[in-house]
Amino acid sequence: MHQPFHENERITSEEELREMLGYPSPLVVKKTIDHIDSHAMNFIRQSPIIFISTSDVSGACDVSPRGDAAGFVHMIDSKHLVIPERPGNRRMDSILNILSNPYIGIVFVIPQIEETLRVNGKACVTKDKNILESMMANGKIPSVGIGVTVEECYIHCAKSFKRSKLWDHESWPDRSTLPKPSEILAAHTGAREEDVRKSLKESYEKRLY
Repeated sequence: MHQPFHENERITSEEELREMLGYPSPLVVKKTIDHIDSHAMNFIRQSPIIFISTSDVSGACDVSPRGDAAGFVHMIDSKHLVIPERPGNRRMDSILNILSNPYIGIVFVIPQIEETLRVNGKACVTKDKNILESMMANGKIPSVGIGVTVEECYIHCAKSFKRSKLWDHESWPDRSTLPKPSEILAAHTGAREEDVRKSLKESYEKRLY
């Protein structure tokens, strides 16, 4: 296979990278705290969707969304939070990664706010009923949750959202031109698109919780 990333064009040291891109400002250096303060708590309470990053013991990475009603992530105290594990496709990529490598990164998103909140720390998989009962939704208590011990917490700037114009509906593409998930999944699995579409519809209507 042709290798497009030539060895002599790769950056291989922080020194070279800093020479090209520079250093963070004093504000950026100072913004990281090691806990969830009242401002971060308010942000988390109003976030209906997050993205969690994990990797297995070999370093293979995965990023996965989690979403529910705003405030679905449960905060135990300023150092600990829990993400409920709602029904999915049973691949359990994130949870299996955590079992072998506890490090986790989380991005909290609030619609219309272009800044995001980032939390990094160490995770575990908990089956503590006392904790999980507090995250009941639609009459269902999650079987397990992802417990996180917070090590870093900070606001991430809005440049990526501003460049993408994500919240500006005037910039959204015509819906008729959008990719069709059922078509993609059918192509990747060899299944009939009609069967995939029916399966997805049933899953979304009957197995959200």
